Amino acid sequence: METPKTPEKGPAEPKPAATILLLRDEPEFQVLMVKRHHQIDFASGALVFPGGKTHAGDTDPAWAEHAVGWHAFDDVQRTLRIGAIREAFEEAGILLAEHHDGAHFAAACDPAIREAVDRGEVHFLDVVRELGVRLRLDALSVFARWITPVMMPKRFDTWFYAVRAPADQVAACDGRETVDAEWIAPGEVLRLASAGERTVIFPTRMNVQLLAEARSAEDCVAQAEARTLVTVLPQVERRAEGAFLVLPPDAGYGPVAEPMERIGG
Repeated sequence: METPKTPEKGPAEPKPAATILLLRDEPEFQVLMVKRHHQIDFASGALVFPGGKTHAGDTDPAWAEHAVGWHAFDDVQRTLRIGAIREAFEEAGILLAEHHDGAHFAAACDPAIREAVDRGEVHFLDVVRELGVRLRLDALSVFARWITPVMMPKRFDTWFYAVRAPADQVAACDGRETVDAEWIAPGEVLRLASAGERTVIFPTRMNVQLLAEARSAEDCVAQAEARTLVTVLPQVERRAEGAFLVLPPDAGYGPVAEPMERIGG
């Protein structure tokens, strides 16, 4: 009797995620990056933009009363933008919000509250309510969208957003998922990665390269808004020299063929 074949397992379903590029121009054009904790299972020790998976609380319809730009976006974009702002709050202590009179939120973010939100002990919505502010969903500009290749065991559908950081808020790492928060020029990130002084995973490095094409925060946002968004789902291409990860030629990164042995994360 023939043994039944076990059905092959398909690719893992990508989980929705959001990443935020917080930009400033003083003392030079810089982006805020955080260093992942070495005990985190994904991109441990790497220099990354604040971000992560969306949470159930990011979909709460009650956000409609606590978010500027709510009606400008569909449910998917609302959830992603709330998730991106929440991650910036948790990991970097930056809250992209305004008071009901239109004044930008400028206070320091309580580390204990940030940790409680990160642990799921306090709802981010309740924090925003208590502060009497509204999230600036409309301040975020779509920068890129990347989907993890199909052969990877953990996959994410990650939207990258660019935004000018509030001038009067101080970034601080959370000490749990991130162990450092650093304002850094895009060109310096690339130099450090090339020299092996910092770990910068492939998607982050590609987006830092794209970021480095801008002259300022305003220029970066303008370029992002002018670009036609092309979703990046890297494909494996086998050549005589070995296997390479290639990007869509029209995605804005130029011709990219990354040796598979260099892919980390």
